Amino acid sequence: MNGSRIAALGHYQPAKVLTNEDLAGLVDTSDEWIRSRVGIRTRHVAGPDEPVDELASHAAAKALAAAGLTPGDIDLVLVATSTAIDRSPNMAARVAARLGIPSPAAMDVNVVCAGFTHALATADHAVRAGAATRALVVGADKMTDVTDWTDRTTCVLVGDGAGAAVVEACGPGDEPGIGPVLWGSVPEMGHAVRIEGQPARFAQEGQSVYRWATTQLPAIARKACERSGVAPDELAGVVLHQANLRIIEPLAEKIGAVNAVVARDVTESGNTSAASIPLAFSKLVEKGALTTGDPVLLFGFGGNLSYAGQVVRCP
Repeated sequence: MNGSRIAALGHYQPAKVLTNEDLAGLVDTSDEWIRSRVGIRTRHVAGPDEPVDELASHAAAKALAAAGLTPGDIDLVLVATSTAIDRSPNMAARVAARLGIPSPAAMDVNVVCAGFTHALATADHAVRAGAATRALVVGADKMTDVTDWTDRTTCVLVGDGAGAAVVEACGPGDEPGIGPVLWGSVPEMGHAVRIEGQPARFAQEGQSVYRWATTQLPAIARKACERSGVAPDELAGVVLHQANLRIIEPLAEKIGAVNAVVARDVTESGNTSAASIPLAFSKLVEKGALTTGDPVLLFGFGGNLSYAGQVVRCP
């Protein structure tokens, strides 16, 4: 096979918006405190009648429409999420049922904030190997379901949403549109970001994550560029996991992507975990900030202290 490419993107966010001022009425915080520490102004919050698979299906339907495809054209569905309440049916099967995809392989990928880039690599590998023709790859999380709304260190961070990509084989003679993945983890530091307990709650060691992300990840991200044969200063876009503006901006600078548009959707959407990269990427494309064929670094990191990144060509 000649490799795969992203044919189209789509995204979805719930209608309800929660501002910093709203949060100040719930916990001891303020708009200035939140902006100065994480850069977030607003976040979208799904209601009790909006489960993860519904968020995912809205984004996936938009990606399908943008690609000019029907549900019957898809034979692999991957949903990256860590906030599914039920264990079975999985989110991928539920998305397939909602969209009417007839008989796909359907799998969930739980790598938390790095879930989408892991799932994208898995779809690329499946298409390259001939195990799939066209894949629907979705990152969707409802982080507000696993949030302690009395904990000001975490409740100010999170939001809900979904982003999706259609992945298909490249044509004969075409250059691959999805570069080789560089992925890994730091298992001994898995405690730094957690969603644990009954009921499950999100918690993290913020300073540990910040130090790891700003000191260890730049070299890893540069290596992901190297694997794709793209120098950092050749990147047109950088879409990092939207965790914290104080992590995103230094990391993008240390990568050396001096000519790239850097996604800063965290300011509007908060940390949406596996949804954050496809959500931010889709918005940049929709706004015209990136054009077809542009090289873009996607780099997820966080939960499990896992990471995965690849350079893709903009659809």
